[in-house]
Amino acid sequence: MSNETAVFSTNAETTAVDGAPTLDVQLKMLDDGLEAPSYAHPGDAGADLRARVDVHLAPGERKLVPTGVSIALPYGFVALIHPRSGLATKHGLTVVNAPGTVDAGYRGEIAVTLLNTDKDHALELKRGDRIAQMVIQRVEHARFVTVDQLSDSVRGTGGFGSTGGFNVSKA
Repeated sequence: MSNETAVFSTNAETTAVDGAPTLDVQLKMLDDGLEAPSYAHPGDAGADLRARVDVHLAPGERKLVPTGVSIALPYGFVALIHPRSGLATKHGLTVVNAPGTVDAGYRGEIAVTLLNTDKDHALELKRGDRIAQMVIQRVEHARFVTVDQLSDSVRGTGGFGSTGGFNVSKA
């Protein structure tokens, strides 16, 4: 089987020992000193990605951080890069374009744009630290059909808070 056939095959799904569905994804480690993406616990949706370099983030600063990983997703899948909840809660670290999108056709190094949202404290990340998580999902491709009028719905054109559910007091 050629490399191209393996990359674009949608028959890469198998079942893990615990019965969970799995997907074979080609992985190229660009730095032998780092751990490969991995799931911390059975059933986790996100596989941890690690920093390839030491990073200093001043308050409000953002940086593109390489992970030392490149992948070849099968056609019909996407990798979404999410912040790690513990880093977000404890240190204000987030992914600027969350979730970041890694398309099936991309073969370069996955890098994550991190932002330190803390107003007072810098953040130090060391090479090998877990900085984000990668969630792999199926993708549906839409066929956009131009129409003169959209079908009705209960919500209609209401958006941006039109459903309510909160009270905001102005200081």
